[in-house]
Amino acid sequence: MTATELSWWQTATIYQIYPKSFKDSGQQGTGDLQGIISKLDYLKKLGIDAIWLTPIYCSPQVDNGYDISDYYNIDPSYGCMEDFECLIKEAHARNIKIVMDLVVNHTSTEHHWFKEAIRSEESPYHNYYIWHQGEAENPPNNWQSKFGGSAWEFVPHLNKYYLHLFAKEQADLNWENPTVRQEVQKVVEFWLKKGIDGFRLDVINLISKQQDFPSDKIGDGRRFYTDGPRVHEYLQELSKAVFIPWNAMTVGEMSSTTIEHCQQYSDPTSQELSMVFNFHHLKVDYPNGEKWSKAPFDFIALKKILSDWQEGLAERGWNALFWCNHDQPRVVSRFGNTTQYIKQSAKMLATAIHGLRGTPYVYQGEEIGMCNPDYTSIDAYQDVETINYYQIMHNQGMSDQEIMPIIQAKSRDNSRTPMQWDSSQHAGFTEGTPWLKVADNYHQLNVESALNDEDSVFYYYQQLIKLRKTESLLTYGRFSLLLNQHPTLFAYVREYNNQALLIVCNFYDQHVDFPLEDAALLTTYQKNAEILLSNYSDTTNKLTSLKLRPYEAVIFKLTNKLAA
Repeated sequence: MTATELSWWQTATIYQIYPKSFKDSGQQGTGDLQGIISKLDYLKKLGIDAIWLTPIYCSPQVDNGYDISDYYNIDPSYGCMEDFECLIKEAHARNIKIVMDLVVNHTSTEHHWFKEAIRSEESPYHNYYIWHQGEAENPPNNWQSKFGGSAWEFVPHLNKYYLHLFAKEQADLNWENPTVRQEVQKVVEFWLKKGIDGFRLDVINLISKQQDFPSDKIGDGRRFYTDGPRVHEYLQELSKAVFIPWNAMTVGEMSSTTIEHCQQYSDPTSQELSMVFNFHHLKVDYPNGEKWSKAPFDFIALKKILSDWQEGLAERGWNALFWCNHDQPRVVSRFGNTTQYIKQSAKMLATAIHGLRGTPYVYQGEEIGMCNPDYTSIDAYQDVETINYYQIMHNQGMSDQEIMPIIQAKSRDNSRTPMQWDSSQHAGFTEGTPWLKVADNYHQLNVESALNDEDSVFYYYQQLIKLRKTESLLTYGRFSLLLNQHPTLFAYVREYNNQALLIVCNFYDQHVDFPLEDAALLTTYQKNAEILLSNYSDTTNKLTSLKLRPYEAVIFKLTNKLAA
């Protein structure tokens, strides 16, 4: 890779906004586009380069906008098209790009395509979706919805089932139909003409299904539709038709994917996507692959997965780097410490992910260390997946005392609580009643207090974001994991042109020596190093006597002795 080959997103940091929970400009209790516009100067201060907006299209909101009923209009709860055009203009005036979320694996069952499709088999829209003959109580196969239960819904008057890999109100589109693919191209071009800069593509590796639709004797069916038989063909077609001509940045959300497929998805020569999200590192607290259970995270596995993906996409492809999003628990609650070390662990986790090769994503509130809300009653939750699995666990005979700690740890609503702007009522999110209860710690943990604290998590993120633009090693440097079996330290090197960065992160609340003698890769470098960033103010620059305090993180700049 050379400097002339760089695209803007390779040195950028992207900020994810969940509009429903970001900022309400009035009293409706949900966030809106004018609320986002009012906070653009805050985002400019943070230093981010682009905003990724989760879906703002018209939607019944069964899955908070990921069930789209109209691809060409803004949901009235967020505002109108003029508001969106204003957002593009105001963001671009601050050199902030706009990335939209595109959901084309499925539509809402309220979309006019589906309403026509379900009326009659003779409808030209019927083949926009995936149908199979069947009888009530006897689905075509045993595939499971990712939200629980069968992935098939019976329509009595057609005597057919339609496929829904998510909620039954989210019917999967039939990408085998070339007309569907043309419709998707039209949607993409419509928004690019509005002036947006790219797309995040929701569960895009699920769009191609194995066409014999077999039952899965060893699983839930995902192996028959994940990275399916024609997915690369479809993405190349879409990219060549609209993404490449419009120079659009694209990031694909890859569900249960593999490194090999992601190499192809994000290799520039494949002409499919700019970069990929994968979630393997966020399953290290899923014992035996089970999300809806509670267990400590596997730290050694976490390091190995991050390392494998760094190395796997080193020569082919590009990683999207992240801890948090609208579907994941807050990382400080998950891998950090929300009692004694919120600030230190939030900064450490940021260091660990921003030092890697790829494009970092910051999820709203992550930059101030927001935590899970730990609601004590299921009635406080609104997420469809959470409610479904609460009922499933209840039906399995589990008590609320057993279920609620799991819900508190794993619910998608953990990341969807309103943004904590200040210590006023409802954390300054709305003048009305918020759609989801604000986390109780907002009086102490909010943007206003962060901006008034020079040592806050916010200013640490600001420094990390700036560092990615000024330190070429973060873009070009080869990744090498150190101390892969160390029980508390995540340490790695980024090397380029006889220089290196050493990133050391202590993931636990205990003091630990850095075993330099075990990090053989560092033998060619000077033992006194320049500190570029640390979350403690008095970290030593002597690698021979480096002792990490609880959740301490440091980025060192190293010089090669042989080149000196």
